[in-house]
Amino acid sequence: MADETELETRRKRLLYRSVYRGNKENDILLGQFARAHIAEFGAAELDQYESLLSAGDNDIYDWVSGKTAVPAEADSMVLRKLLAFRVRF
Repeated sequence: MADETELETRRKRLLYRSVYRGNKENDILLGQFARAHIAEFGAAELDQYESLLSAGDNDIYDWVSGKTAVPAEADSMVLRKLLAFRVRF
């Protein structure tokens, strides 16, 4: 029970960090992505997502837009899900 409570707390914190990045494009992209997927993420995926969120806004935007290649150290299943994700307006 405590583990699930801890995971839910992490999910909420990461959702907040996703929505309020400071860069409007990433607020929209990461906010929608987190709302769509974060509830299904277990501890390992949350670790990967937290690592992704520690990257700079410009780096994330460049990776998603295809301006630059994703470096090997940032490549993860969660990032691949993000790259396949499409924002809805």
